[in-house]
Amino acid sequence: MFTTRPELTGTFGMVASTHWLASAAGMATLEAGGNAFDAAVAAGFTLQVVEPHLNGPGGEVPVLFARAEGTDAGRPVVLSAQGVAPAAASIEAFTDLGLPLVPGTGLLAATVPGAVGGWLTLLRDHGTMPLDAVLRFAIGYAEDGHPMVPRAAATVASVADHFRAHWPTSAATWLAGDGTPPAGGALFRNPALAATYRRLLEEARGPSREAQIDAALAAWYSGFVAEAVDAFCREPVMDDSGSEHAGFLTGQDMAAWTPRYEAPVTLDWRGWTLAKAGPWSQGPALLQALAVLDGLPASGPAGYPGGVAGADLVHASVEAVKLAMADREAWYGDAAGVPVDDLLSAGYADQRRALVGERADRELRPGSPGGRPPVLPRFVTEASSRGRPSAQTLAGVGEPTVDTRGTTRGDTCHVDVVDRWGNLVSATPSGGWLQSSPVIPSLGFALGTRAQMFWLEPGLPNSLAPGRRPRTTLTPSLALRGGVPTLAFGTPGGDQQEQWQLCFWLAHTVGGLDLQAAIDAPAWHTTSFPSSFYPREATPGEVVVESRLGDATIAELRRRGHEVTVSDAWSLGRLSAVSRDPDSGLLRAGANPRGMQGYAAGR
Repeated sequence: MFTTRPELTGTFGMVASTHWLASAAGMATLEAGGNAFDAAVAAGFTLQVVEPHLNGPGGEVPVLFARAEGTDAGRPVVLSAQGVAPAAASIEAFTDLGLPLVPGTGLLAATVPGAVGGWLTLLRDHGTMPLDAVLRFAIGYAEDGHPMVPRAAATVASVADHFRAHWPTSAATWLAGDGTPPAGGALFRNPALAATYRRLLEEARGPSREAQIDAALAAWYSGFVAEAVDAFCREPVMDDSGSEHAGFLTGQDMAAWTPRYEAPVTLDWRGWTLAKAGPWSQGPALLQALAVLDGLPASGPAGYPGGVAGADLVHASVEAVKLAMADREAWYGDAAGVPVDDLLSAGYADQRRALVGERADRELRPGSPGGRPPVLPRFVTEASSRGRPSAQTLAGVGEPTVDTRGTTRGDTCHVDVVDRWGNLVSATPSGGWLQSSPVIPSLGFALGTRAQMFWLEPGLPNSLAPGRRPRTTLTPSLALRGGVPTLAFGTPGGDQQEQWQLCFWLAHTVGGLDLQAAIDAPAWHTTSFPSSFYPREATPGEVVVESRLGDATIAELRRRGHEVTVSDAWSLGRLSAVSRDPDSGLLRAGANPRGMQGYAAGR
C-alpha cells in the first residue's frame, strides 16, 4: 500500500505526536539522556504552547504507560489527570440558572485543570530529569515565539468577533493591537504564559528533584495559579447559553484535587491485550466494539482486499461501534457500579454481535449487561422521539469544529513515546482551548469546559456531581503482545477517537500494515449517536468516509442503508503510534500526514 512517509525504525528512542515541535522537544529530551516519561512531559508542555486551540494548561490529560523496570514492570497503568467538578457545581445549581445542558463555553463548564498536575506527577514519579530541563522548550516557544499553525489561526479568526465583544482578555492575548487575528505561519508569542511557566520554576525549590516538583505542584494547585483562577471565576462572562455567568471553580477545589493512578480495563484479542482507561472515559467502547467484531467473518484478513478495508469490514465495524456507543450513553461514567466486567464479557459480546445485520441500524440500542435494564438520559430519549437534530458533519483532521461563540465539538492532541529501555507512554492532552473560555490575563491561558459532558439529570452514571469526573472522550491506548508492552497509539477527534483508533488497529493487526501504512489507510466513522459535546447532537445512520475507500465500497455502504458522507481523501484522524518489538528490541514509529502537522522522530 502507498504510504506518505516511511515507518521510522531504530533502537534508541521514538517520539510521535500531533505537532512536529512537540516531537522534536521529546526527541531532544531523549538525546539529553532522559527516558520516555521525561520526553512525554517535554512534549506535553510544548503542545500547550504550539497547539493552543487543542489543549492548554487549563485542560486535562489521561496517560497510559508501562515501565520497563521496577515492581510494576510490564504492567500497563493509567494516570488519570482528569479534573473533577467543583464542589458548588450541582444539578440543582444549573437548574436554578435555567440551563438544561452545561454550556460548552465560558466558566460554568470548568473542572479542576488537571493537565499540569498530571505532567508533573508523571515526571516526579517516573522521570529522571529536573523540571527546568523538560519545561525549557515550552518556555522558549511561548517567550520567543513559534509559527502559529494555520488551523490555530483559523480558530482564532472564527471567534475574533466574540473575543472583541465579550472576552477582552482573549482579544488582548490572541489578536493583534489593531484587533486582527494572527496569520497562519506567523511568529506568535504568549509572554504571560511564559511568565507563568517561569514562576513555576522559581517556586520549584527543594532538597531533591522530587521535592522541587512537589513545590511546583503546590504553587499550581494551592499557590499563585489557584489564587488567580479563583479570582477570575468570580466575575461573570458570556457563554454559549447566551448569558453571562460566573464560574463554580475555586482555589479550594484545586487544592483538594490530585491525579490518580488506576488499573486499566483490558481485552484479549487475537494474541494482543489492549489496555484502555476505565468507564470515566470512552475507552472501553473500543474494547466492546472489538469484542463484537471478533466473531464476525468480516474482521478477518479478507476484510482488507488490496490493503484497503472493504465494505463488509466497514459496515461491521460501524455497526459494532453503534452498539458500543449506545452502551457508553447508558452505562459509562465516573460512578460506582459501572458493570465493566459484564460489558466486556464473552457472553455479552455474543448477545450484541447477534444484533449486527446486513442493513445499517439507525436506533440507539443499549444492552442489558448482567440483566440490568439500561437507562438513557432523558435528553437523548426526548430528542429521539422528536427526531434528533442533525449535527454538522464532524469530518476533519481531529481538530475543532468551532462556531462563532467558541463552541467546540471534539479536539485535542496526542503524544506517544518509547525509549531504548522499553518504557512506553501514550497520552492524550486536551481542554483549556483558546476558544473555550476567556484567558486569565495574569496566567496567559484559559480554563477548560469538560463539564459540558455531564448530564444534568440525576441517577445516571454520567450525572453531574461535585467531585466527579466527566465522562471524557480522551482515550490513549497501550497494547501488549504475548504479555509484553509493545504498542502505544492514539488520536484526537472527540467522539471519533475510538473509531479512528479502530481503523488503525484493524489495519495493523488484521490488515498486516506497518504503523505508518495503518495510519495512512483510509478511515471512517459514524455520528449515529449523541455527541459528547454541547449541544449533544446526533445524525442517525450517518457514516463519514474518506473518498479513498473507493466508489465501489461507498456504493455498497449506501446499498446497505448507510447515509454516507464522503469526506476528502486525507481528512479523518490525526493518529500517531510507537512500538517496540519484544524479541529484537527494534523500535518503530509513525505519525499522521493529514493536516501536515504531525510527525514522528527517532533513531
